[in-house]
Amino acid sequence: PVHSHEMYHDDALLEFPQSGERFAGVENMREWRSNYPADTSVEFREVRGAQDVWVAEISIRYDEGPWSFGVSILEFREDKIARETIYVAEGWEAPEWRARWSSA
Repeated sequence: PVHSHEMYHDDALLEFPQSGERFAGVENMREWRSNYPADTSVEFREVRGAQDVWVAEISIRYDEGPWSFGVSILEFREDKIARETIYVAEGWEAPEWRARWSSA
């Protein structure tokens, strides 16, 4: 996916707050992703936002394993991504006691 990084500014920042990692610059991001040691699958669940800030709710899995849930916060400058912050978490089974209030 060489073209997938064209949506970023050259000086874009990619952050993973859960691990404390920050990748500065699109070249760094491209190299990191191209050396990732697992196969990843991503499904976009919903995208919403306005103006320069958008949020993508995603599902992601690694090496055909179980799906995890994620949120990508995208901050734009002009027409490209200037900053992306990604959070990923495992899903869990909803407790029975709150089922009567859930619309799921």
